[in-house]
Amino acid sequence: MGALDTIRSEVLSWDGVSARPHRFGGIEFRYGNRELGHVHGDRFADLPFHRTIRDMLVETGRALPHHVLPDSGWVTKRIETDDDVTDVIELFRLSYERARLADERGVAR
Repeated sequence: MGALDTIRSEVLSWDGVSARPHRFGGIEFRYGNRELGHVHGDRFADLPFHRTIRDMLVETGRALPHHVLPDSGWVTKRIETDDDVTDVIELFRLSYERARLADERGVAR
C-alpha cells in the first residue's frame, strides 16, 4: 500500500470526511464544506491552518511553508518515509479536529 492509499484509508475512516479530486491535482479531503487539505500522490500534502498554527508547525519542523504560497496559512509536508506518512495523518487529524470544533461552535471559516 502506497502513502496516498494509507493516508486516504485513515482520513476517510473519520466521521464526516469525504474525498474528491482536487482542482490542482491530487485528492482533496473535506469535512462538510471545509477542505482539510489535499495530497498530491505519494509525494506531498498541503493543508490550511490559521497563520499562528502554521507558524508553529513550521517553527517546530512538522511542516514547511506552502510550496507555492509560502506567506499564506497553508503548509506543505513532503512524503519520503513511513514516518512522513504518519506525520501527514497527524496534520490531517489536527485540521479535522479544528474543523469539527468550528462546526460544533457554528463558526464560519
